[in-house]
Amino acid sequence: MYQLVGRKPVLLRALIEQALSGTDEPVVAEERQYVEAIRAEPDPARKLAIYAGAVREIQARLAPLLLALRDASATEPEAGEVWKEISDRRAVNMRALVLDLEAAGGLRAAVSVDEAADTVWATNSSELYLLLTDERGWPPARYERWLADTWCRLLLPDAGPSPAAAALRPA
Repeated sequence: MYQLVGRKPVLLRALIEQALSGTDEPVVAEERQYVEAIRAEPDPARKLAIYAGAVREIQARLAPLLLALRDASATEPEAGEVWKEISDRRAVNMRALVLDLEAAGGLRAAVSVDEAADTVWATNSSELYLLLTDERGWPPARYERWLADTWCRLLLPDAGPSPAAAALRPA
């Protein structure tokens, strides 16, 4: 396997890229279907709900791989480089999402773009997904609802739960 793909960090990177895109081939963030849907959606709360759904789907595939990479980075410098690259890329993508929210009038005045991007970056992490779904036993749909609701409360001008997040709640 290593002769075909490369060392463990290279193999993990390839698997992570596939898990992120949900296809056999890596797809850059800007071309992913959910990113296009977010950009087309005018309502900031709905943008966050779309992204929360995408995060839930992605983390189901991605979280174990990303944590394996994180753990490998403790002893393998090459894995550490891949971990940092992916983490930094996530941060850039979260800033793009927040700038899109801001342009749609969906960012609280007291929250800077940097703080909002860091908030989304931290809360969409594989670690938090696994803590809530594996450790606490939350069904993925509950995680998705919580994530959308949390983002709406922390980031949007109306600090209450979003109609989009509320609509995701079971009756």
